[in-house]
Amino acid sequence: QVQLVESGGGLVQPGGSLRLSCAATGTIFSYYTMGWYRQAPGEERELVATLTHPEIANYAESAMGRFIISRGHAKNTVYLQMDNLKPEDTAVYYCVFVTVQTYWGQGTQVTVSS
Repeated sequence: QVQLVESGGGLVQPGGSLRLSCAATGTIFSYYTMGWYRQAPGEERELVATLTHPEIANYAESAMGRFIISRGHAKNTVYLQMDNLKPEDTAVYYCVFVTVQTYWGQGTQVTVSS
């Protein structure tokens, strides 16, 4: 069974940066979509960014211009570079891989606070 492991979360001050990474263990030969979602306290999980092709990315309005999603050299790796972080970015960030099934990571906490 495929497992996704996120890393890179933590506590940063407003205006700071973090780079999240997600690596899949197990066997994945192809994917349809790779991406990141987040869930803040009291809110539903929402899309942050997805990637379906090397040059095709989709971002939430709140992430546009500040976040960049990218694939690693290894095909089962996806990153989320987050710059100019704001307190409202505070959430648990989840990695997702969509193949014939949808796989979710356990999440990594991102806290933006002074």
